[in-house]
Amino acid sequence: MTRALKSGAHLSAARHVATYAERPGFRIVEILIAEGQEIPWHSHSNITDTMYVLDGDLVVSVREPTEEVELGPGDTCVLGPGRPHRIVTKGPGLATFLVLQGLGEYDFVPGDSPDSN
Repeated sequence: MTRALKSGAHLSAARHVATYAERPGFRIVEILIAEGQEIPWHSHSNITDTMYVLDGDLVVSVREPTEEVELGPGDTCVLGPGRPHRIVTKGPGLATFLVLQGLGEYDFVPGDSPDSN
């Protein structure tokens, strides 16, 4: 059984992480990742992730159902609770995006890559 994490330790590979708002049940985080970095496969038990790209290009890989969403500056992607996803840069360079998370208690449920099954 996979154990949910309450911290953002999974973001340690990101080049920059800044929290702009954090209240019970809601938070806004800015994340900057470089080419070759990723936010690994995970889901959240209770919260919805809303991603908004500020700069660069991202690919959000999603399961249940499987899809890939390409995002550029000004694009958004909304993923409900329990939906496994990972985030990578699409092209060379950096990508900066905001993640609005709520409403509910934050957790990070690690997931395996679909290729590892």
